[in-house]
Amino acid sequence: MNIEAVKWNGGVDGVLELIDQRRLPGEFIKLKIRTIEQLHEAIRTLNVRGAPAIGVAAAYGPTLALQTLTSRQGLQDTMDKVSEACGYLAGSRPTAVNLFWALTRVRSCATEAIAKPSATVRQVRESILSEANAIYREDVEMCRKIGVNGEKFIPNDSGILTHCNAGALATAGQGTALSVLYEARKKGRRFEVFADETRPLMQGSRLTAWELQQAGIKVTVLCDNMAGSLMRQGKIQAVIVGADRIAANGDTANKVGTYSVSVLARHHGIPFYIAAPSSTFDLSMETGDGIPIEQRNASEVTWLGDTHVAPDGIDVYNPAFDVTPAENITAIITEKGVIEKPSTNRIGELFKEAPANDEAVNQTSRA
Repeated sequence: MNIEAVKWNGGVDGVLELIDQRRLPGEFIKLKIRTIEQLHEAIRTLNVRGAPAIGVAAAYGPTLALQTLTSRQGLQDTMDKVSEACGYLAGSRPTAVNLFWALTRVRSCATEAIAKPSATVRQVRESILSEANAIYREDVEMCRKIGVNGEKFIPNDSGILTHCNAGALATAGQGTALSVLYEARKKGRRFEVFADETRPLMQGSRLTAWELQQAGIKVTVLCDNMAGSLMRQGKIQAVIVGADRIAANGDTANKVGTYSVSVLARHHGIPFYIAAPSSTFDLSMETGDGIPIEQRNASEVTWLGDTHVAPDGIDVYNPAFDVTPAENITAIITEKGVIEKPSTNRIGELFKEAPANDEAVNQTSRA
């Protein structure tokens, strides 16, 4: 596969390319993002989606914003633009913590670059782009490591259920949950994937099924409400999904419907795995009760394409995510290692030195 959901082309005056995921699988189109406003809209409207991909894309935002600098503007103007861009992009989507993590990291890089003796605007711009490129490269390697750490959990001749999309389309690399499957296949493991359609935006049927088909992996699409029946029939041996934010105790926010799948898996004695990078953990949040859940437009539920599927004026509840409690999670697979039976203590062991950006993440998310 050569799926590049996010890619920067050129130097400080370059352009950000994004696969338009709203058009898949019918059309494969790449958008050229040239302004901070276009990037905000692309994130808000799910042209780019998936917590890691959102973070990587947002990291390039300040570079785009600084392309509007004039020759008369100096270092303070540069920092002002970076801060403004980070605050603006932080409002594009509220749940995926990678967004705030990446913006905090790029803003810190700008602060350090400007503080250097004899710093120039050009040097600061190059430092910011270099940091965004580093976030991109780290994401690619993170995906690979998650796959390597998690492939052992994929049994031979098994059925694997996944919900939403946590593959190459959701990251800069080969994905999180799907990376585990790709690495298991490299080991010669035989398995079939069952992909929940993932209403209302159908990321499972539109994106996961398309991606696995491109990779030559057998995949079957299910209506969301079929998962329990397949488990009862013994056709599912493991469930693996991604995450958008993980609290300090292991409670995990992922695409709406994930919680129901976790309950079904627990009832049927099926292991339920989360695959996510360490940047998805928000250690400042004790439990999942505090995770902000994005509420999306009612039309996503009341319309299916061009067809109205609900009465006019009907009330709609359309959260983008729900929270799966740690007690329902068999293990969290990260690039740093595997946390089995996740708890505050076990997660703390993985992060013996808590990331210094926890409070900064909160500040950015409130911007």
